[in-house]
Amino acid sequence: MTKLRIAHLYPRELNTYGDLGNIITLVKRLEWRGYEAEVLNVERGEPFDFSGADLVFGGGGQDSVQVAMGEDLCRRGEELRQLVSDGVPMLLICGSYQLFGRAFTTVARRVVPGIGVFGAETTGSSRRLVGNIAVDSPFGRLIGFENHSGETVLEPGQAALGTVRMGFGNNSTSGKEGAISGNAIGTYMHGPLLPKNPALADHLLLSALSRRHGVEELEPLNDELEHLTARVAASRPRGPSGRGPAALHRPNRLHHTAS
Repeated sequence: MTKLRIAHLYPRELNTYGDLGNIITLVKRLEWRGYEAEVLNVERGEPFDFSGADLVFGGGGQDSVQVAMGEDLCRRGEELRQLVSDGVPMLLICGSYQLFGRAFTTVARRVVPGIGVFGAETTGSSRRLVGNIAVDSPFGRLIGFENHSGETVLEPGQAALGTVRMGFGNNSTSGKEGAISGNAIGTYMHGPLLPKNPALADHLLLSALSRRHGVEELEPLNDELEHLTARVAASRPRGPSGRGPAALHRPNRLHHTAS
């Protein structure tokens, strides 16, 4: 059976707002198509050989956790940058996204060096950017949930994941969200992100399957429920602190009933 190996960075520490659901989504979308998934946990202070990894995932965590994980991640920086150069797909959420940039400065003004996959720097602030978020991206409109106090600024030439249509994204002023370097994607979207955005999940999987096994296309799946979930999330008001319209899309009626 064709297998993909997924390296999960610090699963016990970096797993806020349902980020583990992204791993579950990747595994199930492989299994539903007859592929096998092996999830390999990367633990702090323990050796790990990234040479066999086909896909890398990292979730979010509080500032104190990022400080603790940052030093360990930097020791693995050369290997991870090489994976990016080799075309290995990655999805880095919130705290992991920040640590894959140049540096993260906490609210307490402590500087945590990043590994430089993305040309980006993040500075903590006293204001939290919270609520549902919609982003136009190369993978279609993405729907997620953001909750971060970090303000990320992209360097000139660093591509963003997309343009914010509802919410904040990287910071409170730029209107851009996330970053892309090769097949590595960084984003603030929790939720978790992939269950509501199957096209992005399949992009990551096809990139990995193509690189490792020469797979050229994926068998389509019935994603009606996933799209419904995204529409419902996008229709919810962000609240008084949110930016953008109270409802991105509010259908008069739903044409799909989940049981």
